[in-house]
Amino acid sequence: MEKTLLLIDDDLDDVEMFCDAVQEIDKKNHCLFAGNGREALKILGSCLQKPDYIFLDLNMPQMSGKDCLKEIKLHKELEDTPVIIYSTSKHKKEIDEILEMGATMFLTKPTIFDDLKAAIREILEDRFEHVKR
Repeated sequence: MEKTLLLIDDDLDDVEMFCDAVQEIDKKNHCLFAGNGREALKILGSCLQKPDYIFLDLNMPQMSGKDCLKEIKLHKELEDTPVIIYSTSKHKKEIDEILEMGATMFLTKPTIFDDLKAAIREILEDRFEHVKR
């Protein structure tokens, strides 16, 4: 099943690994990329078709992931779009805060490619057993 994912992340190595994983899951998937929150909001404002999923890093220049999440949640047309926080953070307090702000789930960035691919596959198939919520 063809899916469009928007990854908002300033780490180009993480972006490359993420997009490679998305393509390995299914070549029909599309991976959009924004290097910061401001760029992501421009992309979301100009998209003819909204992404199926938004993956959002927390620590970025120009606009933090938290601020970007707040802005995304203000757009009525995106209210049903899952926003997955995709970060290296593992702090329970921060995870709880982000989920209270309206994020669908919190995924700590896997460092192993196959683990990343498995986590993304679970999300795309609506199976979240191994993904933190």
